[in-house]
Amino acid sequence: MSHGNRFLTRRDALKLGLAAGAGFALQPHSLLAQAAAGELLSKPIPSSGERIPLIGIGTARRYDIASTEAELAPLREVLRAFPGMGGKLIDTAPSYGSAETVVGNLLEELGIRDEIFLATKVGAGRQGREAGIAEMEGSLQRLKTEHVDLLEIHNLAGTADMLPVLREWKQAGRIRYYGITTTNKEQYEALAGFMRSEPLDFIQVDYAIDNRSAEDLLLPLAQERGIAALTALPFGRGRVFDAFGDTPVPEWAAELGIETWAQFALKFNVSHPAITAAIPGTARPEYLADNFNASRGVLPDAATRERMAALVANA
Repeated sequence: MSHGNRFLTRRDALKLGLAAGAGFALQPHSLLAQAAAGELLSKPIPSSGERIPLIGIGTARRYDIASTEAELAPLREVLRAFPGMGGKLIDTAPSYGSAETVVGNLLEELGIRDEIFLATKVGAGRQGREAGIAEMEGSLQRLKTEHVDLLEIHNLAGTADMLPVLREWKQAGRIRYYGITTTNKEQYEALAGFMRSEPLDFIQVDYAIDNRSAEDLLLPLAQERGIAALTALPFGRGRVFDAFGDTPVPEWAAELGIETWAQFALKFNVSHPAITAAIPGTARPEYLADNFNASRGVLPDAATRERMAALVANA
């Protein structure tokens, strides 16, 4: 399987030609301009304009290991290749077992901390402000860094106590962005309330082609409020893989540069206009290459997204 840069399809070349003929100039950072240049696609963080690639790395379960060399070797190769491929975002949490320690040790060993947009979470705030602060300090130690790029309150744990702390840490430069996460639909309304009342930089929610509940409230609100959205569990309940297995992707999907069902699921995910990036769990170099191809070429438009969702729903 080739994982090189994609060329535009004939249809997209025609679109570009029509746009030029109509007197429209492509903005340098537009997704279509990036696709035309064969670049890794990225989107801006609304609160700052800083751009991050559409595909990051999630570390839940996969980086919680016993630290033997055999277990560490593929993770090391993933992180070694990641920035060279244009990757930036790595998402972790203290509740992911030894994941923060593994990530921190590997980033230090490889000397790539400054090339990474590093995100973690705080969940101990459910026990109060001091417990939350202690966990945050522990995260910095485990990650072997003086700051993280993004710190999020994990599943709304102690949100009222921890939001003032996150504001203080941002002001002090110990974090660059802050936000709130949930993968529990029963918490969507509560998260929406904080999105309306607090100038959050990010939210992180569960969203996939077979799990679209966030489209009803959270994603439109993120657009309205100018909040970046990361998607956890972007492969959802695995319906895409269970339903299609080794079946080739349909020709109309291949026209978007989609070669695999993982890319199919991820391109659907990140093509939603509210979504800034997806963070699939990535523990093997071949999965990294496969996932990254979802952030090249063109993204599906609204009609194609519905066609993709219908294919999965009817499988």
